[in-house]
Amino acid sequence: MAGNRDAYEHAMNAGHNAAWDKEWPAAIAAYGQAIQEFPDDHEAHINLGLALLEVGRLEDALRVYTRAHQLNSNDPIPLEKSADVLEKVGRLKEAAQQYINVAEIYLGQRDLDKAIYNWQQATRLTPGMVAVHAKLAQAYERLGQKPQAIREYLVLAQNFQRLAENDRALKAAQRALKLDPKSVTTLNAMRALESGSDISLPPPDKQGAAASVSSTTTSSTTLRMQPVVEADPLGPIGETMSEALTLMATFVMEGGALDASGADALQAMELQRQGINDQAILAYQRAENRLNHPAVKMNLGGLLLLSERYEEAIRQLTDAAMHPQLAGGAFHGLGKAYYALNRHKQAINYLLQAAQSVDVATSTSGESEMQIAAVYEQLLELLQNRPIETLTAVNKRFIDLLSGKEWKTRVSETRRQLEDTLRSQGEQGVVDILVANRSNELTEAVARIDRYMRQGLFILAMDEAHRAVEYSPFYLPVHVRMAEIMMREGRVRQAINKYNMIAKTYLVRGENDRAASILSEVLEMAPLDISVRESLIELLESEERWDEALDQYVDLADTHHQLGNFDMSRDIFSSAERLANRVGASADKVVRIKHRMADIDQMRLDIRRAQKTYEEIIQLAPDDERAHRMLIDIHYRQSNPIEAIKKLDALLRIFAKNKQSNRITQLLEEMVTTYPNDTGLRSRLAAIYTQLKRKEDAIKQLDALGELQLEAGLHQEATQTIRQIINLNPDGVEDYKKLLMQLGG
Repeated sequence: MAGNRDAYEHAMNAGHNAAWDKEWPAAIAAYGQAIQEFPDDHEAHINLGLALLEVGRLEDALRVYTRAHQLNSNDPIPLEKSADVLEKVGRLKEAAQQYINVAEIYLGQRDLDKAIYNWQQATRLTPGMVAVHAKLAQAYERLGQKPQAIREYLVLAQNFQRLAENDRALKAAQRALKLDPKSVTTLNAMRALESGSDISLPPPDKQGAAASVSSTTTSSTTLRMQPVVEADPLGPIGETMSEALTLMATFVMEGGALDASGADALQAMELQRQGINDQAILAYQRAENRLNHPAVKMNLGGLLLLSERYEEAIRQLTDAAMHPQLAGGAFHGLGKAYYALNRHKQAINYLLQAAQSVDVATSTSGESEMQIAAVYEQLLELLQNRPIETLTAVNKRFIDLLSGKEWKTRVSETRRQLEDTLRSQGEQGVVDILVANRSNELTEAVARIDRYMRQGLFILAMDEAHRAVEYSPFYLPVHVRMAEIMMREGRVRQAINKYNMIAKTYLVRGENDRAASILSEVLEMAPLDISVRESLIELLESEERWDEALDQYVDLADTHHQLGNFDMSRDIFSSAERLANRVGASADKVVRIKHRMADIDQMRLDIRRAQKTYEEIIQLAPDDERAHRMLIDIHYRQSNPIEAIKKLDALLRIFAKNKQSNRITQLLEEMVTTYPNDTGLRSRLAAIYTQLKRKEDAIKQLDALGELQLEAGLHQEATQTIRQIINLNPDGVEDYKKLLMQLGG
């Protein structure tokens, strides 16, 4: 039963105030009072656990954190804290396992950095954890942190060697060697494995290890914690123009170019510093005629750009871009000039090159230049042929990105977000976030939504989503997150309606793949939702994805079957069969559909219709065992044993052809049990037993067969059966001979 909300809020505020003043006993009492009001409150348990931890009540803190984890299993914080407590009380093995559990939660949330940190903690407490070292190695490799990845692979190899699994040890070492073929440590490990010696690894570099651990905080958190790098608000072009001034001054003063051209260059530089751009341009143009230096081109091009003389600026900046030290700023200037001239295909090319140049120069995450370049190449490829309206918006986004005081940190953050979006939402997802209104704010809002969702703060997450929708109503990933929040809050029907709306919007945009993906996700959550499945079928048919459409038809029919709508289920299976025949679907798929139709017919006691369907199945798939078996039963139920035996013999021939003698015996035994008075079944089972030299079983079946024949007045057939028994020389053979004489044999 819910408690008093006002009392809860009062207690929580009192607890926060006491914690702020480090009055931990008072904080414990206040948080305890809050929990009395709302025993299932996750946040109160987290705060109480911290207060207990501060006063050294470790066991109590552990119990509270365990309860907090039970209340919200998706929040990693209680597990992290309990792992810390377990370590402090010396329960190292349990602490290590807890760190592994925390890592799995972060991995599910795609927070690889924090997962790595917790795996490291686990291996620190309990060395030799092969599975964890393998995950660490793969994670470092994925992040491009080669030294850490190599060391983990070699630790893995060392552990495998200790377990006498030398093949696996060699594979781990080979994986390390692939990352750096010149690594001396790896080569030594390979030689040790080949010679049967123990692998010996140097101790980890403490500085490197510290850097590795520090890198495990999330990228966005790390960047926020770093001091803002003061950067030229003009962006790369402004910074590069300053560098060009230094290059030019050095060239003029140290190179002895103190003639008229050098004097013009020095005058231009001074005018540029004073912001007298028109006169600086004239001085640079005079110097340019006699002083051929890329720094002159860079500054002249930059000043022409600031003066909105774009065509002239392009000529100068194109030459400056040939100098590696000036290329980033020159690319930026070229992108801005082409943007101003509405030549957006050229603009996106240069703006992406400028962003890449900045990204490579400022990257501190261990990512290689090739990895970063690959992302920008992919972005250029997917953006280059977009409509002009899209390119205009995207170019505006990159121009905004490459200006202001924090452009150096924003570039790498944006690239990582676009990379993640590309993986999770495809090319159109990248375009969506780039062209969205107030896209920079949108990026930050999405990050907050995701963080709140990880913490289970669904009300805050939904509030943030509504704010994001206000300024970017057509950015669908925010709507997807709203649907996810509804689903996790248990508002299933609202969530499904939201997902349906999103899918229909994607359809209107012509993004059928994304619509299909959304509908498929909904069906995983609500498999009995008929309207969603019908929408997916319509979409798949419009794209002529016939195999997938047929699968959905079958699932739709099964859904109606589960809901008790058997007639509707049969009709949908019939529609699926017609579609399968029309599009030339595989025989296996048609047979699968026909079996479901026949099952429904049997359930509705429409035996003749079921019989006809099974016969059609055998025409399509002559070796279909189930169809043969069902026809045998149908003929027996219709009191037609002759036809039943014909179908049985056909099935036995299939088993014989496939050399499945055990299946023959099994089927006949089953049939004799079901239809014990059928002489044809007894005769065939006796013959099989005789072939298998199971004498006693054969005599038993022949005995029963003879009795059935005598009861039916089939004396001639009974005589033949008794002769077969005598030939097997059973116990009491004289009695059988007397019976044979009585029958006139």
